[in-house]
Amino acid sequence: MRIVSGLMRFTYLCALLMTTVVTAKTADIESVRVWSGPDHTRAVFDISAQTDYKLFELNNPPRVVIDVASARLKTQLELPKNRDIKGIRFSENKERVRLVLDLEKDFKPKSFLLKPTGKYGHRLVVDLNHEQSQEQKTVEQVMPENRDVLVAIDAGHGGEDPGAIGASGTYEKEITLNIAKTLAQKINAQKGMQAMIIRDGDYYIKLRDRFKKARDKRADLFVSIHADAFHSASVNGASVYVLSQRGASSEAAKWLADSENQADSIGGVIIEDKRDMLSQVLYDLSQNAAMEESHKAGQAVYAALKNKVKLHGRGFGQAAFIVLKSPDVPSMLIETGYISNPDDEKNLKSTAHIDKLTTQITVGIRNYFYQSPPPRTWIAAQAKAKKHVVQSGDTLSAIASRNGTNIDTIKSINNKSNNSVMIGEVLFLPQ
Repeated sequence: MRIVSGLMRFTYLCALLMTTVVTAKTADIESVRVWSGPDHTRAVFDISAQTDYKLFELNNPPRVVIDVASARLKTQLELPKNRDIKGIRFSENKERVRLVLDLEKDFKPKSFLLKPTGKYGHRLVVDLNHEQSQEQKTVEQVMPENRDVLVAIDAGHGGEDPGAIGASGTYEKEITLNIAKTLAQKINAQKGMQAMIIRDGDYYIKLRDRFKKARDKRADLFVSIHADAFHSASVNGASVYVLSQRGASSEAAKWLADSENQADSIGGVIIEDKRDMLSQVLYDLSQNAAMEESHKAGQAVYAALKNKVKLHGRGFGQAAFIVLKSPDVPSMLIETGYISNPDDEKNLKSTAHIDKLTTQITVGIRNYFYQSPPPRTWIAAQAKAKKHVVQSGDTLSAIASRNGTNIDTIKSINNKSNNSVMIGEVLFLPQ
């Protein structure tokens, strides 16, 4: 009786183990989302568990086929209208689910699996990358005489990564894009200045590709816009941050950097950093010079903000933000406010507040370039003129009178729309 009883228990355990194994291998394909950027389209399949898959391409007509092993469809998959993917078809049997993406043209797809992170579970990502033509340019074409300075504006998060979410449901990715577009308009209105927007729609760009895009266009400054959340809803105010290689300037700075640096795992990126030791040394040497200029630029923006916008703490800090690690483009990150704070969230949706905020950021950027003009730029040519740093008690009329000129001439040279001046502001005067 003992032998039979033991055998029955053994048989029961084996059956239970087999059931567990089969259950663990089965993955539900739960949904699909599509994001389109200027240089790629991404399809993201949410799956309930880790599983194996195979991807291959077919031509005439172009399509991508994905066989997901030991899977089943939890629901009918529907794709939103998309420029690169005509539609999706699927079939399933006991061994696999077959997904077919019908494409508008031939692509070289890249795919990978992502482990659970944040609010997301397992994901299968398929990227359809556009081919980028490499145009060769001369030095004169790249840096023509009297060129505009180029400011790269990066709207944080996007696509799969909504960023922080406010109490009323506001997405950081939408706030940052709105501020970036408004800031670009203000910069483009300045004589001798031009803006480029790194992310101009709802899609994700990995952190290192953000500053790479700025480098590829030979930007003179990189500005990353954010509106983060904090574990305390009472924390509010804007801040300017630059890169630190030696640790954060405060606990808040460290917390923010750690939070922002997780964006790639949420947005869907496989980290591939394979720089050798020599490359790393050269990279660090170049970056040290960029960090010095970053500090100047950050301080100029901080000075422009501090008397006009509510700041958090000191309002200026340093931390190891990945997005600021460009080796040769001065870079800063501006936390425009804390979306987790009800007042900040309201302000970040206010046209009047965003207008004031972006005006002051523009003033700070402009002051930085006039203090440290890049070579061969229109601003560098103007820097040879007489300069006056606004002191306490100065007025535009008094400055004009002392220098034998008039208010309208000073306003024209400095692209000013009103007669107000700020302490520390650099004014260029006619010679």
